[in-house]
Amino acid sequence: MDPNTVYDYPSNLVDLFEQSVKDFPDIRFFGVKNPETGTYEWLTRRQIAGRVDNLRGALKKLGLSKGDKAGIIINNCVEWFVCEQAVHGLGAAFVPMYLQELPKMWKYVVTDASVKFLFVRDGSVFEKVKDYKQEIPTLKDIFIIYGEGENSLAALEEMGKSNPVPSVKPHWSDLAHIIFTSGTTGDPKGAMISHGNATWAARSSIDTFDLDETAQVISILPWAHVYGQNCDLHNYMYFGGGIAFVESLEKFMQNVQESKPTAINGVPRIVTRIYDAVMQGVNADPVKKQFFDAALAEAAKNRGLTEKTKEFKELDELVFSRVRAIFGGNLQFIVTSSSLLKPEIARFFHDIGQPTYDCYGMTESSGGITLNCPKYGNKLATVGKPLPHTHVVIDKSRVGEDSFDGEICVYGPQIMMGYHNKPALNAEVMMPDKWNGFTGIRTGDRGWFDEDGFLHITGRFKDEYKLANGKYIHPESIENEIKLLHHVANATVYGEGKDYNVAVIVPEFAALKGDPETKGWVKDTLEETLQSEELKDHLSKLIIAHVRKSFGGYEVPQKFLFIAEDFTVANGMLTQTMKLKRANVLKKYKEQLLALY
Repeated sequence: MDPNTVYDYPSNLVDLFEQSVKDFPDIRFFGVKNPETGTYEWLTRRQIAGRVDNLRGALKKLGLSKGDKAGIIINNCVEWFVCEQAVHGLGAAFVPMYLQELPKMWKYVVTDASVKFLFVRDGSVFEKVKDYKQEIPTLKDIFIIYGEGENSLAALEEMGKSNPVPSVKPHWSDLAHIIFTSGTTGDPKGAMISHGNATWAARSSIDTFDLDETAQVISILPWAHVYGQNCDLHNYMYFGGGIAFVESLEKFMQNVQESKPTAINGVPRIVTRIYDAVMQGVNADPVKKQFFDAALAEAAKNRGLTEKTKEFKELDELVFSRVRAIFGGNLQFIVTSSSLLKPEIARFFHDIGQPTYDCYGMTESSGGITLNCPKYGNKLATVGKPLPHTHVVIDKSRVGEDSFDGEICVYGPQIMMGYHNKPALNAEVMMPDKWNGFTGIRTGDRGWFDEDGFLHITGRFKDEYKLANGKYIHPESIENEIKLLHHVANATVYGEGKDYNVAVIVPEFAALKGDPETKGWVKDTLEETLQSEELKDHLSKLIIAHVRKSFGGYEVPQKFLFIAEDFTVANGMLTQTMKLKRANVLKKYKEQLLALY
């Protein structure tokens, strides 16, 4: 296969945007909440294109050119996109960073990527990075997006009006982004994403979900990560869809009701929180619960039917329509990644007419590798089937041919160019051969395919350890199994060199309150609730019984540390992409875990 035929037009992010401007000039593009009116106001592609042209002219005059890099520190917003497109239109690469990241990490990225120009949100961020100009030789200037004066974004756009320049059209093999990985262990690594990688990833989503200009997504995934770029920004930009910005995580559901999206791309925790809120409300009213349980029972009977029964239609209108209204009334589907959505929650949303789809991807694959979707099918507890032109191999060389799983290796048009400034690491993870002309990569993840071609994830090689008996433990697979329990929000398994496993457990407070079997132990806060030894004993028995169904006896955690503080980005237990920082969790609770032995 010739990659040139796969990376067909538009094969760079400049053409991707300019074609969308040509096709959908005046269709809503970005929706921004007006805090005064409380409504969403929309900007068109034509309006955004004018700002891109102006900024590109200014950056050209200041000396940005092909091969340079420009960085940005800001959350998702119109200006993020304007900066990205202006940079790409000069043949330069874009280096996005998380606003919530530590300044030392910003400095690491700016230095490693040899950033020439840096855009920052406002004066408060500028104060943290202003010394970079003296400390980092490649950095020539810093611009303030929401600011005043000659180094403001507004001033640059005004400068560009009198210095118009045509856009450069990068080749598909040219560098588009350097996306730094989450850094669960060690320093982040800069994944080099080509224009071909990014545009193919964006265009592939259209075929899997039949999206068009009537579609609209709400933007909660950070654009500093490929998942947000691929599934939200570049995807919806290309086919004419709209993108509404959330005001904050706390206002997410309010913004969903206000913007009325047709799709949500996010992480399972968001969906779980919504489910818990619904069930808590249902369980609080005996009459409401009676109707709800009847509707769920009827939904289960109708799950495989093309034509629903009269009883289901009546209950759906009476009960489930009210739940769908929570999502604004237009929602067609939800896609989640980073971990599996609990099957009972996934079934619930399917039954009420708001289907969810688990997928699998990584920074190094420009987003997607496998996907559950209407076109390929949807199998719960899996991450779906490979995307088009994607070849997934289960390599058993590290575990032995008799193992049911192995390392997931992926070839395809979405695989990165390699890590920036990491030749030794590239030699380790990039496959030496090609498949149909496409590069391959070792993911470091373990998995297996079932008889229907759906991929199952079992853990990560870097996290495995040995018990005292010499048996290997893959903690992530056990943790994922524990988190399938409705009562568990988060879990971390520990046991290296020990006789048995133990685990840190964060209970799901809303689930405890909504469950008739546990609500009698529930107090005002989770911390108070966990004073109950009876509750902890109850949860321990539930977890052990559940894990025993899928794992050997030596793998099942025997004792548990129940904590009230969830794993979050703010407390350093999760990465910006919601992945577990295992080392940080174990370091914080090491003494308490050892006390369990």
